Amino acid sequence: MTAMTGKERAELRADCNGLKATVHVGVQGLSGSLFASLDDALRTHELVKVQMGKPVEGTPKALAGQLAAKVGAEVIQVIGKTCTLYRHNPELKRKHGDLPPWKR
Repeated sequence: MTAMTGKERAELRADCNGLKATVHVGVQGLSGSLFASLDDALRTHELVKVQMGKPVEGTPKALAGQLAAKVGAEVIQVIGKTCTLYRHNPELKRKHGDLPPWKR
């Protein structure tokens, strides 16, 4: 994966403002089922918000880095206990003028 430019990251940060958290990290923490659901969400939406619950240990920034490394995504931003991850999916069918997958 190529490194994102600051402009690309800023555009994704602006796009994620209206998103609701799709994946929630709960009592079980970083489990296999969490990574599977996060991978599935990234495959279909590309841009995903993750809400981390209270029982999760470690700083939100470190946990976001672990999640991103495990599923091959990039951390777009971390605010409080919510992080936003992005992973481009070249298999998604796109037409000129279509909305991005996270806005559909």
